Parts: sequence; C-alpha cells; structure tokens
Amino acid sequence: MTGFFTLFYKELLRFWKVGFQTIVAPMVSTLLYLLVFFHVLETHVEIYPGIAYTDFLIPGLVMMAIIQNAFANSSSSMIQSKISGNIVFILLSPLPYHTIFLAYVLASVVRGILVGLGVYAVTWAFFDIPLQLPVWSIVFMLLGSGILGVLGLIAGIWADKFDQLAAFQNFIIMPLTFLSGVFYTIHSLPGGWQVLSHLNPFFYMIDGFRYGFLGISDISPYISLAIVASCLIAISLLAIRMLKTGYKLRH
Repeated sequence: MTGFFTLFYKELLRFWKVGFQTIVAPMVSTLLYLLVFFHVLETHVEIYPGIAYTDFLIPGLVMMAIIQNAFANSSSSMIQSKISGNIVFILLSPLPYHTIFLAYVLASVVRGILVGLGVYAVTWAFFDIPLQLPVWSIVFMLLGSGILGVLGLIAGIWADKFDQLAAFQNFIIMPLTFLSGVFYTIHSLPGGWQVLSHLNPFFYMIDGFRYGFLGISDISPYISLAIVASCLIAISLLAIRMLKTGYKLRH
C-alpha cells in the first residue's frame, strides 16, 4: 500500500501545486456558462413543470465540470510522463499495474469532485438549489468521475503527442459532453437525435446525477446506474489490460 499512497500523493500534488489552473479556472469557466444561460433562458424555458431552468441547469454544469476535469487530470499526467520520460521510474518500480491504475484514477476522481464541489458551493450562495436525493448524486458523481478518469488514462497511454490527446478531447469527450443533456432535456429533441442521445453514455451520467437534485429524470435512474456502472467496468478492464501489456509504454 505504501507504493499506492506514494503515487496517489504524487498525483494529488501534481494538480494541487497549480490549483489556480486546475481547480479555480475550471470553476470560473463553468460559472460563466451559468451566467450566460441564466440571463438568456431563465424566463423563456421550462424543462419540467414547476422547476426553474436554473435548477435544471446547475446540476448539469456541476457534473460537466466533474467529468471534464477528471479526464484532464489522468490524461495530462500520463502523456507528460511519457513525453518527459519519467514514466520509466513508475514502470521500473515494483508497483503492480492495478496499483498504478488505482492511483491515477482516484487522483482524477479527487480533482473532478473538488472542482464540482467548488462550482456547487459558489452557485449555492446565489441560488436555492434543491438536493432531494443526495445519495444518487454522490453515486453518479463517483461513477462519472471514475469513468472519465479511466478514459483519460486510456487517452494518455494511446496518444504519442499532445495534439493527439487534444484530438481525443475535442472530437470525442467534448461532443459527448455537450450532447448529453447538460443544457436541455432529450425530450425536446427530434426523434433521431433522441435515439442518438440514448447511445451516449454521458447522457446517463448527467441524467442520473440530476435526478439526485430534482427527483425527476428523463430515464429511470436504475437504468442509468446499470449503464454507467457497466461502462466503468468495461473501460477499467481495457485500461488495466493496456497497463499490464505495456501498450505504448514499454518499448
């Protein structure tokens, strides 16, 4: 366990030392989204009967901040280690591959949750945000940040250059995030787009997390929970396999 805690502590220090960049800046960006959409749509859009648009929007923005920063942490750490060459010190250590996996992913979960809680705390000071079923929100927060932490690890292992990692983030992570129902309910979409939304695993993370706040969701939270948990298990097995075989790590 000493090796795990050492690597985990190193990953925590890595983003904590530059907290303005890794924690404060994403909070400010998310709050800007809230400011713009609140002033433009608050009096024009009613997603669910009796629920203000801001109450619908804030949980989506909090979850978006969590998953984006979880991905950014593990992906940037892994590719920086590869390019700088210091990944060799981790690979030559007696640490088992599953310990390396856990240290990277858990540090990503911590960063994602810190940013999400920061956004929630600031918005809570200005808005009366309902939180009816907190256990559901906590479960989806942990699962969602875990999935993006694992995806970041996979992207960091796969990418050889920063522009490949940027392509992964800009052409996969960002579209899936913005088309997941952060800003709208999928019931407002045409039929074809609704079908595509159901194929997007990020939709189930957002919808399940929002269910904890509002007690209302576009789809059964149990279905969302099953899909999100299955995704986490599947991509975790893939990431552990990549670490075990040394894919693009051992030359």
